[in-house]
Amino acid sequence: MRKRGNIVKYTAEELAAMEARGDDRTDWAGVAAKTEEELAADMAGDPAWEGIPTDWVGRAHAATGLMRRPEENKRQVTMRFDADVLEFFKRAGRGWQGRMNAVLRSFMERQGHRH
Repeated sequence: MRKRGNIVKYTAEELAAMEARGDDRTDWAGVAAKTEEELAADMAGDPAWEGIPTDWVGRAHAATGLMRRPEENKRQVTMRFDADVLEFFKRAGRGWQGRMNAVLRSFMERQGHRH
């Protein structure tokens, strides 16, 4: 673990060991037990979700499907993401980078930018 200010960084191995020990602070059983309405209410009350469209998942799936942009429009960059964010997208399997791009595109379009 490395710490800089309020930011703590863990390696993938450290995160796996923490999860195996049960050091995860998320109550996954509680999350799984919630209804869609309860989850929607939680999201509505969380300022981190402010401005995020409720249909962002559908938009992300649509953007990675038939509306895929040509490969020549892509640019290779180096970026750093929180380990849990990266693992969330990677867990869904092949196409995770396209899904991340689709989520970012949905956010960009929600801010008023159209392609």
